[in-house]
Amino acid sequence: MNITVVGIGYVGLSLAVMLSSRNKVIALDVNQTRVDLLNQKVSPIQDQGIQSWLKAKELNLRATEDKQEAYADPEFVIVAAPTNYDDQTHRFDTSIVDSVLDDVSKFAPKATIIIKSTIPVGYTESVQEKYPNTILFSPEFLRETKALEDNLNPSRIIVGFDKNDAEAKQKASVFADLLAQCAEKKDVPILLTGTKEAEAIKLFSNTYLALRVAYFNELDTYALYHGLSSKEIIEGVCLDPRIQGHYNNPSFGYGGYCLPKDTKQLLHNFESVPQNLIEAIVKSNATRKEAMADEILKEAKKRSTSPCIGIYRLTMKTGSDNFRQSAILGVVALLRAENADLCIYEPTYEEDAYQGIPVIHDLSAFKEKTDIIVANRLNSSLGDVLEKVFTRDLFQRD
Repeated sequence: MNITVVGIGYVGLSLAVMLSSRNKVIALDVNQTRVDLLNQKVSPIQDQGIQSWLKAKELNLRATEDKQEAYADPEFVIVAAPTNYDDQTHRFDTSIVDSVLDDVSKFAPKATIIIKSTIPVGYTESVQEKYPNTILFSPEFLRETKALEDNLNPSRIIVGFDKNDAEAKQKASVFADLLAQCAEKKDVPILLTGTKEAEAIKLFSNTYLALRVAYFNELDTYALYHGLSSKEIIEGVCLDPRIQGHYNNPSFGYGGYCLPKDTKQLLHNFESVPQNLIEAIVKSNATRKEAMADEILKEAKKRSTSPCIGIYRLTMKTGSDNFRQSAILGVVALLRAENADLCIYEPTYEEDAYQGIPVIHDLSAFKEKTDIIVANRLNSSLGDVLEKVFTRDLFQRD
């Protein structure tokens, strides 16, 4: 089968790599560096699974910037373009996805389009009216740095289609089977739904995960304020089989590609619907960052009259090179507002300053300069300065 994947970030690249083991795949991207790296069998993103497959597997995969080449003869076009949340319009910015749909309808009007980008509820239905292509929506449920692993071992495969279109249902079934056939996990649950239902599944799933993070963060804040052991409380709570021990490691807040924007989008979708919980989840994340900034300042002032606060890594997860919407950035902004003396150690950032804050590239020099080191996630490289470290990473996992 001929497949075009538009966008080679975590979602698009992991899908392109997996599907190219059984199909001919062309990956289209506007970033020439990413295109060149992929054609050299080098992953342009941090994902060890993707890199291993590129080197070890015989994949029918080519990357290009050329739209005409990419849209020459695809049966499926998978759209994995970014949709950042716009705080002014209170919805995802779908302009890049819109542009891709324009191109596909022009160059490949018979191709079936599968949107993998996260979008507002109702988007697929609205664009289906504009274009000749059958347009499906299939939400992704991937972890950063483990995107290929999650595509190969999916918890479920969901494809949304126009319930009034029998051909769309058939194409949704074909695409779902295509994903299942390429997966390593057997008997993956498949759910075919309406497009609005599929879009809502994505937003409600991520908002529930954000709720888990926010819940255990608030538990941790309570324990901090009362001098209790957060770890013991969490361990006791999670022995309940109804709760269990996932998404329970405290942090400075939820962040990353998905949770911040998806919770805000879902909250906006509730605009005319009674709710309290969804709004509380969004507010809780801001409150947690404020509480963490206060605790950091208190600890810093115990150590020096004019302390230097070091920020160890801006990234969200271990092994990641992404710090977009990282929770630590919110904490940094709050510390800056209090005129704190800050410096940063972030090995993936090459400049000498980040938003006016000095970046120290030598870890030893960073340790020497700082009075307190703020680490959202602990690392063995901090083992010799643990007395300086402020973290809420109780279980040493993401």
